[in-house]
Amino acid sequence: MSDTDEETSRPPAKNNYFRRSNKPKLPPDAARRQGLVTKLALETLGNKEEAIAYLNLDSIRLGGRPLDLAISTVEGFRQVELDLAAIGSGNPQSTALGN
Repeated sequence: MSDTDEETSRPPAKNNYFRRSNKPKLPPDAARRQGLVTKLALETLGNKEEAIAYLNLDSIRLGGRPLDLAISTVEGFRQVELDLAAIGSGNPQSTALGN
């Protein structure tokens, strides 16, 4: 067997750039809340960097990461929505949580 025969008999190398994740997917309602809260944070805070920081850093007022709260329940989404409204009005201390 020649070198060229050996090269053509090998299976092609797999492309690992787009491997599927083993993580469970978000349920549709949680994914919708994730999109809505991200859009709301971008609109309220005015730029991508501040919105990402707000959504991903723990909030003392909310008692956790706003993104996690908004995704987990409708009530959590509402709390984050109220917090963003307070921030947008210039009074972040007057949230529904009273903090």
